[in-house]
Amino acid sequence: MRRRTFGAGIAATLLAGTAGRHALAQPFQAAGDPALNLNYRQVAVAEGLEHPWSIAWLPDGTALVTERPGRLRAIRNGRLDATPISGTPPVLVAPERGLVFQAGLFEVSPHPNFAQNRLLYLSYAHGTAQANRLRLARATLDGNALANLQVLFEVSQTKTDFQHYGGKILWLPDGTLLLGVGDAGNPPVMVEGRLGRLNAQDLGSHIGKILRLRDDGSAAPDNPFVGRAGAKPEIYSYGHRHIQGLARHPNGQIFATEHGPLGGDELNLIRPGQNYGWPEVTWGRDYVGAQPIGTGQRSGAGMADPVLVWYPSVIGASGLMIYTGDRFPEWRGSIFAGGLATQDVRRTVLDSDGKVTAHESLRIGQRVREVRQGPDGLIYVLTDEIHGRVFRLEPPT
Repeated sequence: MRRRTFGAGIAATLLAGTAGRHALAQPFQAAGDPALNLNYRQVAVAEGLEHPWSIAWLPDGTALVTERPGRLRAIRNGRLDATPISGTPPVLVAPERGLVFQAGLFEVSPHPNFAQNRLLYLSYAHGTAQANRLRLARATLDGNALANLQVLFEVSQTKTDFQHYGGKILWLPDGTLLLGVGDAGNPPVMVEGRLGRLNAQDLGSHIGKILRLRDDGSAAPDNPFVGRAGAKPEIYSYGHRHIQGLARHPNGQIFATEHGPLGGDELNLIRPGQNYGWPEVTWGRDYVGAQPIGTGQRSGAGMADPVLVWYPSVIGASGLMIYTGDRFPEWRGSIFAGGLATQDVRRTVLDSDGKVTAHESLRIGQRVREVRQGPDGLIYVLTDEIHGRVFRLEPPT
């Protein structure tokens, strides 16, 4: 079941989140290889980046790109600066072993009033291999350096290993921000004596949640669990595994892409106070032995079902955007999700009832970490490789 009404403002959104429920059809199951869309061309922007993770634009057109090892780079006038921006915080960086190299520097996100205050927000892994967590910090951009770095928020509990931090940032129109926090990782990762992922259902933990914060890192005062005994006031939604994309539609709807385990990546419509089920319900199975997880069910009472689920094969869902530009008018309103495993970008179209009416693949050929719309109305893609690159998609000539 899902709560269907969704207002444009936060007050209306919170009211909608507690309104009556209406039944939805089963999630759209994206199985097999979707149709290919080749109606674009790739144009290189920057190369030689080490696992680029996030991209954001400043008012003067400068693009900022994070690299997982902890560097912040600038692309000015179409060229990558040779010297990284100094003053980034100390970051826990995971060793490259297989594909488990998730710890590092994640998002860079300018404050909505950056032109006046010059503030940049960064999310990153902090700590040691035995005790680490997600942090959010901000600093002032002064030339080619960050100044006055301030840690605004850190997750309530530490964990072991280098998995599932989350770290996606999304600003809302009221000046608050959403911060995605992963579920700590796959078994046997433990948090305070229990499997880390079990915290996703615990309102006393930040793990496995989307949080809503004011720009100083404090809890937004109208969050859905403010005042509830034992609940963290920062929580906006819960029951998440590993959110890797957050985007807001112009109509106010918020979407997230979420990694499933073995099968079951999800596209979710996010509403305040809602439980998205992990690890009680999921389409996926455990990596070891392919065993059922939680109840072994795909849906549960009082838990939100995905809009779309990639099953039985996953895409390795990553960055997320909703296209609003005019360079690809036929794509306006489409949801674009990166695919790490499938090395593509998936375009999804929803009708006014939230039903999937189209799902197709834009083939990239490298692990896609991020997909964003630039100020020029073009689509920018980051590839998560040791020699990663930034390029844009343009209409075919």
